[in-house]
Amino acid sequence: MTNFVNLWVYLSGSPLLWLTTTLLAYLAADAISAACGRHPLANPVLIAVTFVSIVVVASGTSFPAYFAGAQFVHFLLGPATVALAVPLVRHLPQVRRALVPMLVALVAGSATAIACAIWLARAFGLDRAEILALAPKSATAAIAMGIAEKMGGDPALTAVLTILTGITGAIIVTPLMNALRLRNYAARGFAAGLTSHGIGTARAFQVDPLAGTFAGIALGLNGLLTALLVPLLLPWLLN
Repeated sequence: MTNFVNLWVYLSGSPLLWLTTTLLAYLAADAISAACGRHPLANPVLIAVTFVSIVVVASGTSFPAYFAGAQFVHFLLGPATVALAVPLVRHLPQVRRALVPMLVALVAGSATAIACAIWLARAFGLDRAEILALAPKSATAAIAMGIAEKMGGDPALTAVLTILTGITGAIIVTPLMNALRLRNYAARGFAAGLTSHGIGTARAFQVDPLAGTFAGIALGLNGLLTALLVPLLLPWLLN
């Protein structure tokens, strides 16, 4: 037991430990998701987050210590986002034909996501700081955290709410679209990316490449539009 404790103390001080833990957690989560036939409830991000959270809490590791090792995965979010341009080029004709409907849906969806978040937060009696953290939840995490910080919200809370929004959207998007009998994968993907950012986009790619392409477009455009709309709508919606 003493040798095990000494080994753990040594490994816990190495950034490689938490990078390895994160990668192994996702590989295990993805295997579970595949074994479940990619069922919406078997979301690999949700499963991996659960695995990593259990290990971090059980080991008494602080978040800064964990992030020191896992930050390389965080760095890869940038190249992964840029790589979304590849399917965009492959489906460029479909994108051009849907340009006007996409822009209309973008404005309507982004404004609705912000307004609903603020109105629901007020209805449940949340304070101003919590409302500011919740307002940009449908943008991708990096943008949402920046918006919240500039507006006076808590970026850490925004990160949690943004991830929860993405996981929830990824879980319900397929059953919801099937229930609505919406068969257009471009529309399905755009809705997933607009409301559930990167996690919803990953789910869209699992369902159909065209859906993933439009989800990636919505992810990028909604991040930009949310950064513009939140400061404009917030004073009006809070009054």
